[in-house]
Order: sequence, then structure tokens, then C-alpha cells
Amino acid sequence: MTARNANSSDPSAPLAESAAQLTASVESLHSVLAADADGLAAVRAALATRRAADAVVPAAVETARARGRTWQEIGDILGISRQAAFQRFGHPVDPRTGGPMNKTPLPDAVHRAAEAFEWMQAGRWHDVYASFDETMQGKLPEEQLGSVWAQVVATVGDFGAAGTPAARRAADYTVVDVPLSFEAAEMVGRVTYDDAGKIAGFFVLTPEQAKSF
Repeated sequence: MTARNANSSDPSAPLAESAAQLTASVESLHSVLAADADGLAAVRAALATRRAADAVVPAAVETARARGRTWQEIGDILGISRQAAFQRFGHPVDPRTGGPMNKTPLPDAVHRAAEAFEWMQAGRWHDVYASFDETMQGKLPEEQLGSVWAQVVATVGDFGAAGTPAARRAADYTVVDVPLSFEAAEMVGRVTYDDAGKIAGFFVLTPEQAKSF
């Protein structure tokens, strides 16, 4: 048995590899901090460390799944629902093709989603409506967008600011969650995009709804 085959049978191998890369990145960062003159090398080293750290949690989840842990157990640790845990870290197979599903979100979906809520706040209903797909345009006419936003404001107060959006792939769609801070509550704006970049779903949810919806 080759070393590669031995590693492939060890469920902890991906996690051990990611942890080793993170350790090396942290050690490199410490070395740079001791010798860095202009600060830029430290920025590059810190970025490399963050990338290495970002790989550790998915590897840990993969190890836990290989050892028989459920998505519910993993979600409980992560503070998210089992569905959200699966969507973030699972490897679903497309029943139409038998191959792995595309998990790469649209590259500009995060920017588009944040912009859509900026338009809502600014009363740019036409811009929001123009970004809808045909089904959404039929369900939510342009002249109703103002009333929808007014209902939100009446419930949670004036809009303050948007946080950092997070995007994920869900079958043929890209789903973006945008943290929205209102006067009386924290909400989540959820925008769903088709592969043509059109909005196929548009919601303002409570954090609890966002976890289960």
C-alpha cells in the first residue's frame, strides 16, 4: 500500500494535513513579524494564515462525517441547522447527472445582493424590479415594492446598515444572506439568484427564520 492510499483510508488525514499547513503558516507569520520592515510582508503572511485557517473547519467536518457523526451534531457545534451545515460542507450528488453538484456561487452575487437592499432603502424600486426573473416580476410587481419595504420598516424600524454577505450554492441557484441592522432588530436579507444572475427569491427574515428556512 502506498502512502497516498494509506492516507486515503484514514478519515483524519485531511484534517491533519490542514492543521499542519496552518501550523506552518502561523510559524511563518511569527518569523515575518520579527523581521518585517514595511509591514507588507506581514499582510501577505497573515492572508496566507487566514486561508490556511479557513481550510481547517471543512477538513474537521469531513473527518467527523467519515467517523459517522450526523449533520445535526455538526450543526449544533457550529451553531447552525443541520441543513445549513450540509449546504455549507456537504458533497451532494446531482441525481440528474450522477456527478457532484456545482457548489460555486455566482462570482458577483454577494455584491448584487447588498446592492439590492441599498436600492430598497433608497426607494429605487425600478432597479430592484429589473433585477427579478420573470416569475418574481409576476409575483411582486414594481408598484408593490414600496409597500413591502414599508411593512418591514413598520415592524423593525428604520434601516441602519448592512453587514458582510455570505453566499452559497443550492443546486441551480446561488443564495446570499445579507445581515441587515434595523432600528429595533437584526434581520437577514436573503436573495436567491439563478445562473443568469436574475433574482429568483427575495426575503427579509429574522435570524431564527434564516436558520430554518
